[in-house]
This record gives sequence, structure tokens and C-alpha cells, in this order.
Amino acid sequence: KGKLRLGARILQVGGVEKVFKQLFSVRDKEKLLKASHCYLSTTSGPIAGLLFISTHKVAFCSDKSIKTTSPKGELIRVQYKVCIPHEKIEHVNQSQNVMKPSEKYIEIVTVDGFDFWFMGFFNYRKALRYLQQAISGSQRESL
Repeated sequence: KGKLRLGARILQVGGVEKVFKQLFSVRDKEKLLKASHCYLSTTSGPIAGLLFISTHKVAFCSDKSIKTTSPKGELIRVQYKVCIPHEKIEHVNQSQNVMKPSEKYIEIVTVDGFDFWFMGFFNYRKALRYLQQAISGSQRESL
């Protein structure tokens, strides 16, 4: 149901790149390189969504909204979002489940010690390749 909702939104807005620009602030000359459907591992379980890999950031937005409590104590629904600028990424690790080698993961570790685990990619190798190219490209630019 969440995938259908997201697919309908992509069609309504006019493509994945426009959805990316709506959800996240985009810099001048920033380009979306790849969007991949996957899951983000959280303490309350995996969350399905889209991983966006751009020339300046890695971002994730959930397919469905989640329930959370507002500062006023009200129950509200929001999309789960993560946005990591390339300069905040310390390294990217690839991993797999020892018991089920077909289950592959991508871990992004930030310079401030946070780690984000992504899994369940339709095309794991392609997502990993785009992610590594984007990060190495931005590291070359900053030198």
C-alpha cells in the first residue's frame, strides 16, 4: 500500500527528481544521481522508503508517515526523513547476513559517530556503486 502511494505521488509530481526536490532542500547545481527503494533499519524496526543519492547528499524518506508525539504532546503523522551531506560521511561499509548471504546491507557512518543501515535493495550493487561514486566525487571536489 505504501509503495502504491509513493508511486502515485511520483507520477503526480512528475518524476523522482521532483519528489526529491520537494522533500529536501536542494543546492544550485545539485543533481539526483540515483533513487532506490529500500528499508532503513531503526530501533523500532525497518522502515520502507526511497534512498536518494545526489551529488551533495544521501537522503531517505519513508513511503508512509509514522506516528510520533509533537512537542505539545499531540499525536501527529510525519514522514521519516534522513539527510546526510557528503562531507558528514566518514565511510560506507557493505555487509551481508552470514546466515543468508542474499541479504545485503549498506552502512553509512557519519563523522559524528552515527550509523545508518539500509537493506532490501532491488539492485544492491547499483545502489552501492552510485553511493561510492557520489561520495568519492565529492571528496575529490573538496580537496
